[in-house]
Amino acid sequence: MQLSKTSQYAIRILAYMADKKDSQLINAAELAETLYIPYKFLTKIMTELVKVDLVTSIRGREGGYKLKKEISDIMINDILDLFNDSIKDEQCVLGIGFCNGLCKCALHDQWMKPKFLLQKMFRESSLEDIAGRGCKK
Repeated sequence: MQLSKTSQYAIRILAYMADKKDSQLINAAELAETLYIPYKFLTKIMTELVKVDLVTSIRGREGGYKLKKEISDIMINDILDLFNDSIKDEQCVLGIGFCNGLCKCALHDQWMKPKFLLQKMFRESSLEDIAGRGCKK
């Protein structure tokens, strides 16, 4: 189980912004350079984050981005949902599609407990919980 690059980058971007929440606006070039994210990819992600009101965008020479919500109100699962990357209840760990109690893959029963734990972690973890932790690369 691995998150898509888009979700990984979005979480890293928002966590970085959460670290800097009391500072001035953060421009796209700084985010791309600091977080080692390709600039064009970053701007596409930022467009999506602005559309769903997680981030505010200020245009112009002195412009940039700033979080629009409190970091305690932005849950990791909300970010994953935005990029269609959350773990669905009937998602198969082997990638064969629909997998439930009636139609089980070979690893269905072993996958249930870790899947529920991952879903719970993503639902209950906010940017506040992860800001300032871990490597930025």
